[in-house]
Amino acid sequence: MLDAIKPLLDSNLITEETRQEINEAWEAKLNEAREQARAELREEFAQRYEHDKSVMVEALDKMVTEGLAAEIAQVAAEKRSLAEDRVKFQSKMKESAQKFNGFLVTKLAEEIGELRKDRKMHTEGLAKLENFMVHALAREIQEFAADKRDVVETKVRLVREARAKLEGLKTRFVKESAQKMSQAVSKHLKAELTQLQEDIKVARENNFGRRIFEAYAAEFGATHLNEKAEVRKLYAMLEAKNKQLAKAVEISQQAKVVVESKEREIRMIKESNQRQDLMQELLAPLNKEKAEVMRNLLESVQTSRLKNAFEKYLPAVLEDRSVKASKVITENVSVATGDKTVPSSPQEDSDAKSNVIDLKRLAGL
Repeated sequence: MLDAIKPLLDSNLITEETRQEINEAWEAKLNEAREQARAELREEFAQRYEHDKSVMVEALDKMVTEGLAAEIAQVAAEKRSLAEDRVKFQSKMKESAQKFNGFLVTKLAEEIGELRKDRKMHTEGLAKLENFMVHALAREIQEFAADKRDVVETKVRLVREARAKLEGLKTRFVKESAQKMSQAVSKHLKAELTQLQEDIKVARENNFGRRIFEAYAAEFGATHLNEKAEVRKLYAMLEAKNKQLAKAVEISQQAKVVVESKEREIRMIKESNQRQDLMQELLAPLNKEKAEVMRNLLESVQTSRLKNAFEKYLPAVLEDRSVKASKVITENVSVATGDKTVPSSPQEDSDAKSNVIDLKRLAGL
């Protein structure tokens, strides 16, 4: 319709106002037709909705009723089946529980019986083991004590036998050494005496010549060397002072050494006295033979351990009855060589020495 009148509106036959009025009338009519069509469509759609709604409700009600009836029947059947299964399960579980209870009680009784037997056997085994260990330990302790006592007795016996053998060896050694020494002395004494006579003869000749020379030197010094007497005196005084100084130093060193040695001797004497007093105190109850054996046993023991060693060796020493006394034969052997020293006067020695020094000085030596 708008396309039909559009050439008319575009032409200049009508005015602008008419064109506008026509457009407005056209728009109003068009809106009215639209509203009428909308109303008709709404009414038609409403009728269709109501019809479709009633149809759907009926169909849905029918479908739900049929499906729900089937489901209810199925649920009822499953419920009955579940109740029957529960009853069967309960009866079966009761029966199984009774069987398991009986089996458990039987096995538990067997296990408790075996446990009691094992505990009883374990207790008996522990008692037997303890009894065996006590007897074995007691036997070992007795054997150890017996071995210890045997060791002490053996040591005492060995010391006693060794002492007797040592005394015998000493006696035999002294005899044999005395015989051999006597033979050696007798053999070499003649040769030594011969050599000694020759040495004495040579020494006498040398002594005679020395005396002649000393007399000549003394006479020569007295007659020709008096002018140097003061110098000799000064030299003699200086030499005497040097000797005194050296002697004083030597005496101080000797005194220091003597003091140290005396202190060491005092300490050793003190320790020896303490050891001797303790030994006398320990050996006082014993007789002479047993005291000698005990002294030999304690000889290598430290002073601080004397009491313990004495208590250790005392039973073995007291039990032994066979103690043999032995004697030691000692012989002093001295060898005479025949050497003699000829004493000389100190004044003669000093004069001769000074004269010899003067002679050497004059000779340029």
